[in-house]
Amino acid sequence: MNRNPLIPFAVIAVLGIGLMFLFSFNGLGNMKELASDGEAAPEETAAASPEEIYQGKCSACHGVDMSGGVGPDLHGVSERYDAAEIETILKEGKGIMQGGLVPDEQLEDMITWLSEL
Repeated sequence: MNRNPLIPFAVIAVLGIGLMFLFSFNGLGNMKELASDGEAAPEETAAASPEEIYQGKCSACHGVDMSGGVGPDLHGVSERYDAAEIETILKEGKGIMQGGLVPDEQLEDMITWLSEL
């Protein structure tokens, strides 16, 4: 009696595919509960400080210490631009910098922070 050596592999493959579908449908049914982790979503997010926005969105190009890199050095930016020009750059971008990186509600704080560098 010779047994076919592929049968155990086929049984394992069929069981694996079956379990994959079972877990997928179970996950779809519990999607909202898993996403919220059983807690209610916060209604308001905490406002980020200008430093946090800079570290999250700007430091990759302007450098961690604001000394420049791909983007220009930000030290003394208030000597090169007035507040209106800084606002325009933050909203619309300039050169390779894209606009809209700073949320509108944080724009004034970011302008003040950049002017004080």
